[in-house]
Amino acid sequence: MAMIFTDESRTFSEYLLVPNLTTAENTPENVDLSTPIVRYRKGKEEPALKINVPLVSAVMQSVSDSGMAIALARYGGLSFVFQSQPIAEQCEMIRKVKKYKAGVVISDSNLMPHATLADVLDLRERMGHQTAAVTEDGSPTGKLLGLITSRDYRVSRMDPGTCVTEFMTPFEHLVFAREGTTLKEANDIIWEHKVNQLPIVDDQNHLVGLVFRKDYESHKENPNELLDTNKSLIVGAGINTRDYKERVPALVAAGADVLCLDSSDGFSEWQKDTLVWIKNYDPEILVGAGNVVDAEGFQYLADAGADFIKVGIGGGSICITREQKGIGCGQASAVLAVAKARNEYFAKTGVYIPICSDGGIVLDYHITLALAMGADFIMLGRYFARFDESPTRKMLVGGNYVKEYWGEGSNRARNWQRYDDGGTGGKMAFEEGVDSYVPYAGKLKDNVDTSMAKVKATMCSCGSSTIEELQTKARLVVVSSTSIIESGAHDVIQKESDRPR
Repeated sequence: MAMIFTDESRTFSEYLLVPNLTTAENTPENVDLSTPIVRYRKGKEEPALKINVPLVSAVMQSVSDSGMAIALARYGGLSFVFQSQPIAEQCEMIRKVKKYKAGVVISDSNLMPHATLADVLDLRERMGHQTAAVTEDGSPTGKLLGLITSRDYRVSRMDPGTCVTEFMTPFEHLVFAREGTTLKEANDIIWEHKVNQLPIVDDQNHLVGLVFRKDYESHKENPNELLDTNKSLIVGAGINTRDYKERVPALVAAGADVLCLDSSDGFSEWQKDTLVWIKNYDPEILVGAGNVVDAEGFQYLADAGADFIKVGIGGGSICITREQKGIGCGQASAVLAVAKARNEYFAKTGVYIPICSDGGIVLDYHITLALAMGADFIMLGRYFARFDESPTRKMLVGGNYVKEYWGEGSNRARNWQRYDDGGTGGKMAFEEGVDSYVPYAGKLKDNVDTSMAKVKATMCSCGSSTIEELQTKARLVVVSSTSIIESGAHDVIQKESDRPR
C-alpha cells in the first residue's frame, strides 16, 4: 500500500517565531545577511560564491531578464536569467549584465573614423549608451582616435552626414590613463579632472576600456553590489535537461557565474544525467538543481553533484502543479524536511550544500521564517515581478497599476523543456501555471530595503546577527486558525488612509 506521511503539510503562515533574548549587539546595523549559495567544506574553506542578501529572482520570462539581473546584483542579490528562449538570446542577456558594471568597461559602442553623425545616433539607439569610442579599426581594442558624448553634437543643427572626426573630442585633448592604472587611481583622475569617463589605453594608445564616474557613484549608493574579481556584476542563468550540451558551454562563455536547472520536479534521472555531464565537462562550473520536497530528493541530487538544491513544488503564486498533478508539499514542511537532510549530509560528509526555498512567500516575514527553518537563500517570482525592473508591461487595470506575471508552466510561456514528461519530442499536455497580474510596487531598491529591514528586525528579536545563527537559535511555534486571525488588525475600524499597502 502507499506510504502515508504522518506529519501535516504546512505553509509558512502556520508558524510564528518565538523571540529569544535580544542583546545589545543585536541591532539591525550589526546584522549580516550574506550567505553561501554553493557547496563547500564548511569550517575548512570559503564557498566559491556568496550573495550579500539572501534573495534570488526566479527563472521566469516575466521576472528575470538582464534588467532585473543588473538591478538585483547591484543590491547584493542574484538573478537567474530565464532559459525558455533561444541560447543566443539568453547569452546576450548574460553579456549585457557582465558589461554593465565593471572597474574597466570593455567598450561595446565603437565607430570607425569615417562614420557619420547618423551612425552615432543609430549606435546610441541600439546600445543605449551616451559615449562612443572612435578607433582606427572600429573595434573595442583599436587605436583610440577620440571619444563622442552627447555634448559633442546637436542633432537639430548638424547634418546627419557630418563625419565623426569633425565633432569628436580627439585623443590629444582627452584625459586618459595607461593600462595598469588601478580602479582607485582611475577614479581619482576622474574627480581631479572633472570628467565623466576615463579611457584606459596601452603603450600604443590602443583602447583597453573605459572607467565611468557614474559607476563610482553607483557603487557608493549600492555598497552590497555583487561583483566578481573583475568588478563585473555576478549573474546566474537557468538551464534545462534538453539542450544542456549546447546551452551550458555557451552560457559559461558568455560569462554566467552560476547555473540552475529549472524544473517543477527535480527528483529525476534527467537532472542527474545533466549534472553528471556538466561536472564531467568542467568540474568548476557551479550548478544548482531541483526542485525537491523531501530527504530522498535532496540526497539524490546531492550525490549527483548539485552545488545547491531548490526546495518547493506547487507553492508559487502562479503555480498550479498541485492542482493539476496532485504532487507537492506545503513549503514550510518541505524546507524543514530538506534542511534536516542537508544537515545530516553535512555531518556525514563535511560538505555543506545550501538550499534555496522556492515558492510560498506571501508576506515579508515568510522570508525570515524560511531562513530560520534552514533555507540559505530565497527564490522569489511574484515579489520581483511587481517592480519597475521586471521585464513585463505596467498596465492600468480597474483603476490600479499592475504588472503582468505568468508562470513558466503556463501556455503563454510554452516552456516544454521544463514541464514535459521526458518523452521524445517534448510537449506540454496541460498547463502547470497561470497568466495573471500583480500589483505594481515601484522600484526594486525601495521595496527590498523595506523587506530587508523587517528581516533584520526579526532576526534581532530572535537574538541573531547572521543567518547561520538564526538557524541555530530559532524557536518556532505552530499557530491555530484563530491565532492567525489574531495576528492581524482586528476588532477595530481602520482608517482608509492608514491601512498598510
